[in-house]
Amino acid sequence: MLMIRTGLRAAIPAVLLGALLVGCSAATTTDGPGSDVPYVDPSRAASAEAAAEVSLMPTPSPTPTLIIQEDPDAPELVRDAFAGLQATYQDGCAPGDSNCAYFLGRVDDELNRLDKAMNADKKGPGHFKEPIAWIGTLRTTLAGDDSTPNLEKHRKQLIGTRDRINTWMQDHPEDYR
Repeated sequence: MLMIRTGLRAAIPAVLLGALLVGCSAATTTDGPGSDVPYVDPSRAASAEAAAEVSLMPTPSPTPTLIIQEDPDAPELVRDAFAGLQATYQDGCAPGDSNCAYFLGRVDDELNRLDKAMNADKKGPGHFKEPIAWIGTLRTTLAGDDSTPNLEKHRKQLIGTRDRINTWMQDHPEDYR
C-alpha cells in the first residue's frame, strides 16, 4: 500500500505538468504573440531557418591518408616493414642479457621482412639497391645461422645494418610515408 501511495505521489505532478503543456500548446490567438515578443516577417524567418540548416550540416571529414594494402596476398609494403624495423629502437639489450635472444632475433626478422618487401616493391629492387646489398652482406656474415650465440657474435653488424638502413630510409621519405 505504501508503494502505491509513493507511486501516485510521483505520478500526480507529472500528469498535471503534462496537462498544462497540452493546454499551452493548444492556445491560439488572433493577434499573434504578445507585445513582449518582437514581430518577425515570415519571409525573413524562412530564410533565417534555411541558413541555419545549411550551417548545421556536418562538414565532410577529410580524405584519410592511410593507405591500406588492397591485396592481402600481395607482398608487404616497404612502409609497413620499415615501421617494424623502427620499432626495434624501442628495445635493446646488453651483451649476454636475457633479452638479447629476443631483441637480436627481432632485428634480424625485421631486416628480413624489409628485404623481402623491398625486393617485391613496384619501384623494383634497383631503387633499394644499397639497403638490399647491406642486408645481403649481413646474411653472408650470419651464414644462415640465426641462433642466439651467432646473433650475439655478430651483434655489431646486425645493429649497424639496421642503423644504416634507417639513415638511408630517412633520406627517402617517399618510401615509407
